[in-house]
Amino acid sequence: MRLFPRTLGGQLVALLAIALLVSIAATTVMFYRERVDAVQAVERTGLAERIASVTRVLGLAEPQERAAMADSASSPRLRFWITDESVLPAPEASDGAVIYAKQFDDLFDFPLREPARFSDELAIMPPSDLDAPRPPPPPPPRRIRASVDVTVSLPFSDHGWLNAQTRIRTGGAPAWPLLISSLILALVMLGLIIFAARRVTRPLKALAASAEAFGRGDAVAPLPESGPDEARRLIHAFNQMQERLSRFVTDRTRMLAAIGHDLRTPITSLKLRAEMVDDEETRQKMRATLDEMQHMTEATLAFARDDAGAEPSRAVDLAALIESAVDDLAEMGKPVSFADAGRLVYSCRPTALKRAIGNLIENAIQYGERARVRLTAAPSGPVIAVEDDGPGIPAERIDEVFKPFTRLESSRSRETGGSGLGLSIARSIVLAHGGTLALRNREDGGLAAEIRLPPG
Repeated sequence: MRLFPRTLGGQLVALLAIALLVSIAATTVMFYRERVDAVQAVERTGLAERIASVTRVLGLAEPQERAAMADSASSPRLRFWITDESVLPAPEASDGAVIYAKQFDDLFDFPLREPARFSDELAIMPPSDLDAPRPPPPPPPRRIRASVDVTVSLPFSDHGWLNAQTRIRTGGAPAWPLLISSLILALVMLGLIIFAARRVTRPLKALAASAEAFGRGDAVAPLPESGPDEARRLIHAFNQMQERLSRFVTDRTRMLAAIGHDLRTPITSLKLRAEMVDDEETRQKMRATLDEMQHMTEATLAFARDDAGAEPSRAVDLAALIESAVDDLAEMGKPVSFADAGRLVYSCRPTALKRAIGNLIENAIQYGERARVRLTAAPSGPVIAVEDDGPGIPAERIDEVFKPFTRLESSRSRETGGSGLGLSIARSIVLAHGGTLALRNREDGGLAAEIRLPPG
């Protein structure tokens, strides 16, 4: 099973959708990381500003009052307490220490007695007035996926240290609101992509349908030139090609019909002159030659009429069409049989297709003693097979028999054949329906003519 679509519109939608999803996913990840960093920066900046403010206030107070004021400034999320020495060891050159050192340098307009000390690993509990450990900061809310305990020690200008401890977020806010908004954006963009792909491929679908109909010999009106510039130029070229081909076929058919029609008069005149010949043997030979010329002329006119393809297509029961052609010959006592495959509705030019099948059946009866016709409904389209019990055709001459006025009496029958246009007319009709006509020698003897038509 192919996962990637085969149509142009489907491939455009799939490629653009993949590119869109990759772009949105990458943007979402980067935005989420930026958001986490921004949240942490805000948390750190807010903490530093509050600690700096408390340090300024306590630095102006009397040393004996600082402990009570620090306790009053504490909250469930941020605890302050006073010690003679810092509760933290000397600062190390960690990323967090560098960030906090720069923030405190920016917040204080006077130099500190010693550098501030910072730790995001130690969880030092501030003592109470009775030196009893206080409970740790409350756990983070459920919406905070990750957090860390942060401890900061700042020296007063005279003596003593202000210690602060809190818990800040490190995991950022939940990602599902961002994912939902990204998904909504992706759906909206996907809808626009589908609309654009359909707008691009709609003229191409109409062009493909018209080309298929034109290949079957149907009359096709010029297509409206719409869509992108490339599609407009393609449709314009197709309309011009269709017009030129139609004009060429019409002119050729008219010329062929005119030649065949004009030959009737001199042939009739020659027949009259032949009757004036005294020698009976010579008169009979002249009559035979003129009859053959007249038969060829009539066949040429019939070929020209069929090649014009003026008959419109319509839906018919293909089995009934073949059965009628078989019955016409069976009523004349011809050895022909038909294996009915059931009702099969198909859109075609029924008169022309019936003539093509009739020509194949007549050839099978004339050169192969009898004809067996079979209709099969294949997934690729209807298949019509006409088999006989004759001597067949040399493999190297199978393609040659489709040429007009080609006869192989020496290989298939001792009797003189027709004009040599039967197979040419049949193949021309089948090709006009978009199908194929092939001949093959059967393994158990005889010839098989097989018509394969496109799906109806």
